[in-house]
Amino acid sequence: MSVVDDLVFLQGIGATKDTLRRWNRHPWLVMRSWFLLSVLIAFTLLAAVYFVARLSTPDPSGVYIPGLVHGPKPEDIGLILFRNSLVLALHAFACVAGFIALNSLPYSASRRSGLSKTIHEKAGAYAMLFVAGATLFSLSTQAYFLGATLSSAAAQFDIGDFHFLLLLLPHAVPELTALFLPLAAWLIASRRGDWDQLLAATFVTVAVAIPTLLLSVSLEVFLFPRLVEGSIA
Repeated sequence: MSVVDDLVFLQGIGATKDTLRRWNRHPWLVMRSWFLLSVLIAFTLLAAVYFVARLSTPDPSGVYIPGLVHGPKPEDIGLILFRNSLVLALHAFACVAGFIALNSLPYSASRRSGLSKTIHEKAGAYAMLFVAGATLFSLSTQAYFLGATLSSAAAQFDIGDFHFLLLLLPHAVPELTALFLPLAAWLIASRRGDWDQLLAATFVTVAVAIPTLLLSVSLEVFLFPRLVEGSIA
């Protein structure tokens, strides 16, 4: 590792420590804007899911709902947590990439010259384009997959699409809010230009998201099946 790399690393760690100490004095003031934006993104995705469901042709084979016919199996819970972990990791990566591309790389470029300086100056923009494209792809595929699943499940149990969506809300809202916390932090930082805070935001949002996702999977495998049973009784 070169002297420049050492300086960049120390600058990033120092900024992250300072940010965490500052946030620790008033944590809710920091989390509030992330939480509200994350909830907004979650409901926007749910609206897109409903729109896709209305346009989708139900799969006659139906869908499998963990905990409906029998108690949830460990592999059911593990699959849900694995799927959510991948999405959370993608959104957390957006935060880390924002920190590297728009804070660390410019700092490093200012201490380089020649071709190395040019590469470091250009790499940030391309990195952010990749992250933005990956995030949009993730949201689009989630809307398509969940919308098609919603349509098939609603037809399987002879429940309207909107009614079935309402049954999903108790676990879907906390789940999606937790998954979108890093993305919300990224968007707010981009508006304010606080790129040096994104590494700290990654640590905080993931730490909050993990227990929330554990709660949401519990609701999904224990409460949601009972709500479906009550609707078809």
